[in-house]
Amino acid sequence: MITWRDLQNFKAEPYQGAADGWGEVSNRARAAKDRVEQEMLAKLRDTQTGTTAKEALAALNQLSRNFQYVHAECGLIRAALNSFASGIAAPQRKLKHALEEAHQLGFTVKPDGSVQYPAPAPLAPEQGTATPNSDSPALLLPNNTQGTANSGPPALFLPDKTPGTANPNKVKAEDIASRIASAVREAAEVDARYRSVLGKLKTSRSLKVDDATWADAAQDLKFVRKAAGEFIKEGDIPKGKSPVDNKKWWESLTQEQRDEYAALYPARIGALDGLPTTTRDDANRVVLAETHGTAQLQLKDWLNKEPDRYLPYISQFTGREIEGARVENPEWRKWNENKEELEGRLDGMSKIQSRCNDSAINGSPPAYLLGFDNQNLGHAIVSIGNPDTADNVATYVPGTGAKLSSIKADLDRADMLYDTAKTADSHRKTASVLWLGYDAPQDVFTDARHAKYADAAGVPLRDFLTGIDTAHGGNVNSTLLGHSYGTLVAGKTMRTHPDLPVDNAIFVGSPGVGVDHAKDLNIPADHVWSATAKNDPINLAPPLVGELPILDNTKLFDDHSILYGCDPTTDDFGGKTFAVADGAPPKWNGDMPAHSQYWEGKSLRHMTSVVTRGHP
Repeated sequence: MITWRDLQNFKAEPYQGAADGWGEVSNRARAAKDRVEQEMLAKLRDTQTGTTAKEALAALNQLSRNFQYVHAECGLIRAALNSFASGIAAPQRKLKHALEEAHQLGFTVKPDGSVQYPAPAPLAPEQGTATPNSDSPALLLPNNTQGTANSGPPALFLPDKTPGTANPNKVKAEDIASRIASAVREAAEVDARYRSVLGKLKTSRSLKVDDATWADAAQDLKFVRKAAGEFIKEGDIPKGKSPVDNKKWWESLTQEQRDEYAALYPARIGALDGLPTTTRDDANRVVLAETHGTAQLQLKDWLNKEPDRYLPYISQFTGREIEGARVENPEWRKWNENKEELEGRLDGMSKIQSRCNDSAINGSPPAYLLGFDNQNLGHAIVSIGNPDTADNVATYVPGTGAKLSSIKADLDRADMLYDTAKTADSHRKTASVLWLGYDAPQDVFTDARHAKYADAAGVPLRDFLTGIDTAHGGNVNSTLLGHSYGTLVAGKTMRTHPDLPVDNAIFVGSPGVGVDHAKDLNIPADHVWSATAKNDPINLAPPLVGELPILDNTKLFDDHSILYGCDPTTDDFGGKTFAVADGAPPKWNGDMPAHSQYWEGKSLRHMTSVVTRGHP
């Protein structure tokens, strides 16, 4: 049980020192993770082959995951200890003020927190409050007794007209005793809260970090954030600010403050445009690991709830069961849809994790996770190469059908562009970014006929591109690459935000970019490049019916009109075009391969040339 003397004697320094120690462990674990990936894994991969080497690579990869977990958990312990010390400071100040007042009044605070007060001294004649020969009663309302005040609501001081019936020191003592008790009570609450939280921050001795471990880490984060949120406030993190403001806020913090914000609010820090790429990557990898672990446990729990797939068939005529006949259970169909959704999201997360680890295991260029969440369709922003240090940055916006569960193909496209750029221009660094930061339409014939998805993506894309430019701190050659519906996202964003830091635009397989002329994109028209394959069915996309002049049916056959404005591959649009292969013709089963073959052959080479040189 905490006493007021315990609170009075509390020293924050040992806890702050312990927090520093845990912070050092966290930082060393992060450094060890980087060393395992960049040195040990890389050297082993480059010099050894065979079964033993593969087993060693797998073991080192697991070690890297362990260090990442240690980094995250020790960061939480540091934040909890620092917040505990801050939390005790407020009631300690309250106690100090109460004790100082008691001392000034000559009161005695007893070990149990009660306050002993003296009898009042008579007022001195020279004060003019009473005279020796006065016939009126002295204005000494309290009596001449002393006593002890306990905590609790003070008695109302309602003096009557009879001298010697009350002591005003009693009221003061009761107030002091109440404040002392309140301070001790607050300190006890803080102590209990953090004792509970710190007790949860533990793991098994074997420390084999798996999905269950990361799911538990996600719960730890919630517990610590709930306890420490009053002192390390999420509200202090910029929201709705410009990337420049975000950068200024981050740079105004001490390194310890940065570490604590990243430990308690990794999703917020990871999504903050304008911050360094490595900072966002560290935070987002923790979010990804915790989200994957939690989703894996959700799937496991869901699999245990599988209903019977088939039910007996009941004749609608006789109302009787027909022997041997079965029908599919509607509840099973619902269950299976949710299962497939969970499996798809987990697969997408696994693909991102694998790509982030490939740089260490398979020698692929480093991947940086600049954004991730599992909301709605799921979102991820992955950069192949560090955009903060690159000379060229290409930001690829995918189109209809893009979502977390199908992210592998889009990740491959970012990789292919990077590899081709490295071959084409080995003297300058290129970063190839997949920007799946919006909810893309999922159906070609329904969703994709609405511009609302592109409208909603405009501000996030603007902030991301501006953030890349802000974090770079120098001159970066920026290319915005849109495919399919992604060209509408890119075009509307460029039109709406004139100061967008984009030097070149590439549109492939476009249904229209939301403007009728390249000059409306706020960059020179000869920096706007477009291409559509001959066999790409997007060529058949008609203009929106509501936009057609009622009396001019020839517009239906105007080759320059397309779903969202003027076809960017036509002369009327005013931009530049580059050659692409015809692409494979549509298949009988509905597949449209030509719409997705722009990351092949001369089309890929031409896009890469625009990214690195400004022209094909």
